[in-house]
Amino acid sequence: MATTTKKRKRSTKKKLVIVESPTKAKTIQKYLGRTYKVVASKGHVRDLPKSKMGVDVENDYAPHYISIRGKGDTIKALKAEAKKAKAVYLASDPDREGESIAWHLSYLLGLDVNDKNRVAFHEITKDAVKDAFKHPRTIDMNLVNAQQARRVLDRLVGYSISPLLWKKVKKGLSAGRVQSIALWLIIQRERSIKSFNPEEYWTIESMMSKDKNKFKSNFYGLNNKKMDLHNNEDVKSVLSKIDTKKPFNVKKVVKKQRKRQPQVPFTTSTMQQDANRKLNFKTGKTMMAAQQLYEGINIGKEGNQGLITYMRTDSTRISAIAKHEASQFLHENFGAEYAATKPIKGKLPEGAQDAHEAIRPTSVFRTPDSLKDYLSKEQYRLYNLIWCRFVASQMTPAIMDTMAVDIEQNGVLFRSNGSKLNFEGFLKVYGGNNEKDNILPDIVEGDNIDLLQTNPDQHFTQPPARYSEANLIKTLEENGVGRPSTYAPTLGTIQKRYYVKLVGRRFEPTELGEIVNKIIENYFADIINIDFTAKLEQELDEIEEAKRNWVEIIDNFYQPFSKEVSNAEINMASVQIKDEPAGFDCEICGSPMVIKMGKYGKFYACSRFPDCRNTQAIVKKIGVVCPTCGKGEVIERKSKRNRLFYGCSRYPECEFVSWDKPIGRNCPKDGHFLVEKKIKGGVQVICPNGDYEEKVQK
Repeated sequence: MATTTKKRKRSTKKKLVIVESPTKAKTIQKYLGRTYKVVASKGHVRDLPKSKMGVDVENDYAPHYISIRGKGDTIKALKAEAKKAKAVYLASDPDREGESIAWHLSYLLGLDVNDKNRVAFHEITKDAVKDAFKHPRTIDMNLVNAQQARRVLDRLVGYSISPLLWKKVKKGLSAGRVQSIALWLIIQRERSIKSFNPEEYWTIESMMSKDKNKFKSNFYGLNNKKMDLHNNEDVKSVLSKIDTKKPFNVKKVVKKQRKRQPQVPFTTSTMQQDANRKLNFKTGKTMMAAQQLYEGINIGKEGNQGLITYMRTDSTRISAIAKHEASQFLHENFGAEYAATKPIKGKLPEGAQDAHEAIRPTSVFRTPDSLKDYLSKEQYRLYNLIWCRFVASQMTPAIMDTMAVDIEQNGVLFRSNGSKLNFEGFLKVYGGNNEKDNILPDIVEGDNIDLLQTNPDQHFTQPPARYSEANLIKTLEENGVGRPSTYAPTLGTIQKRYYVKLVGRRFEPTELGEIVNKIIENYFADIINIDFTAKLEQELDEIEEAKRNWVEIIDNFYQPFSKEVSNAEINMASVQIKDEPAGFDCEICGSPMVIKMGKYGKFYACSRFPDCRNTQAIVKKIGVVCPTCGKGEVIERKSKRNRLFYGCSRYPECEFVSWDKPIGRNCPKDGHFLVEKKIKGGVQVICPNGDYEEKVQK
């Protein structure tokens, strides 16, 4: 009788890799194979406590870290996996924050900080990930200390000033280094707008003609000197010198070629700015979509792939491999004349670390159109922006033929500028040609030109525009305040605290924001001193470069700051935000209703609070009767995602809702109510059923 022996499978220990997110884990697992197990810490695992300062100012500012509430199960699971693993690798993001996460994980899992168990890569592609695992390193304590210094610094500021604001103004307020400067900039701009005095100026546009070919020309000056027209008297003086029956004479014709260079690839800041301008993305939305593209998207047969390089960078540098791939793509798809032999190089901004490449696609051959079916609408639009910007940066300049013509009579000089696109260059991919061709007729010096008419026009100088998200980020970056990773949370905080509000995509300060800013100005001047804060940012960078000790930098800041806090505690007067009368009585107790300031703005409340707790939202009526019930009024409402929509004031009795604004008229074709829909260049009145429309310019 034959005996059979069963082969026992050996359970081989796997190498454990810890990353931040499950999506990133899924992508990397695919590249590393069965001998590795990739798990996620789901972000930070340790932090300073929320209930107290958590910084020992008497003992070298030692931070007291605790496990983050709600992370117990995750930490327990990570410890269990680490215990049975052959080796543990920490593969969090390649920046200060990621290094800090790796350090905290090392502490919790009992790993030796001197072991070479830290793996960092700047793009999640098979080659980049595998190469990174060939060269593991120790945790960089300079990076950790730079992040730790920022965290401690922000905690000292926030947990010193915020309690003062709670005590002297109202609960729920906060103050921070970068957010205070962002708020101060918005308020300074508002002050400039209010104090602005418009100045009058005039222009004279003329219509000229040569051989029945009409073209426009603008007044330039008198007797070959540029002249500004300040008022109507200046205009009359100029026009009195012109003899409308005589021709003008061409004095000068200058023909040139002008090159328009492409822009360098995106940094975090420029990506946030362009996404805000071109896609109307808020900064937080941009960073969320970029994180998803970096960590990996399932793109069909190829599975999960990281589609862009790391999105937190202040460098515009591009690797030689990426340049070569872009050149190959351009030669194959557009032709050699579109591929730059020496692509444009960006100047590294002061204080930039240049630790990573610019933001670019991991493979230029993954065109936006080829990925459209696998990406969400937001992911696709952002990827398209990143891809186009990178490809354009590797292309040749656009070439414009320009022509400037000076036309004169009796010392009165008019100038015409013509331009024509000669070669598209990078505009074929990114930016488009915003300069419309203005082609002048063939004109040579000595030609006679007929004046057909003059159109004097009065203008007034305009005040500076309020900050958009893009403008504010640009200003913060130019002044060296904050770093790319801080802009999204900063702009989110000042809106969440209701210090500012977005009106027509522009920031306006609220009454609460003005009060908080005034307190900071009066008692903590250094916090809103741009030069002081920029110097502090440079010192944090010097910690990363091992040039400075983090405790020394914190101490240099805290010693004078703590005295300011003590002074404010003694001398700061309480600020009472007075309730405004609402103009009607409480429907429950008959007492007058007032307008109060809350976390999310103003609302109606009974003046007898807390005895009577009746509150009502402040709604904006649009002057239209509800088209469904005919009894209520249509009012503006906000969705959970802060999107404006229109509903009936009698909700929930009447459930009428519309994303578009009803106008109070019905469709002449089917009787359905008409709505306003914003379109480029105006507003369109349409029937939601789609069989009627009319355009209204606004």
